[in-house]
Amino acid sequence: MIASIFSLMHSRLELIGVELAEERDRIVAVIFLGLVAVTFAMLALITLTALIAVAFWDSYRWQVLAALTGVYALGALICALRARAGLHSAPIVFEATLHEFEKDREMFREP
Repeated sequence: MIASIFSLMHSRLELIGVELAEERDRIVAVIFLGLVAVTFAMLALITLTALIAVAFWDSYRWQVLAALTGVYALGALICALRARAGLHSAPIVFEATLHEFEKDREMFREP
């Protein structure tokens, strides 16, 4: 009986390890892609800002720069809110392991 309990716990710990590795890989990939996207977006925004500022330099320079600042701030706010919502709706970590532990508990309750 004790050997089977240790065997069961060993398999559950292996499952935790596999799920942890999968979650780590997913998080690293998302962070890397996010950083690359942010880098390219910043380069594009800097170039766009310079282009627009040069185009309107003689007539509406400060109004254009103020409008661009507002657009960028609004974009940052929208992205921050979406990121926060994404964190709140993330899947439960170790869901399969927790499910297996629940099945084990039910199995040991039924003598």
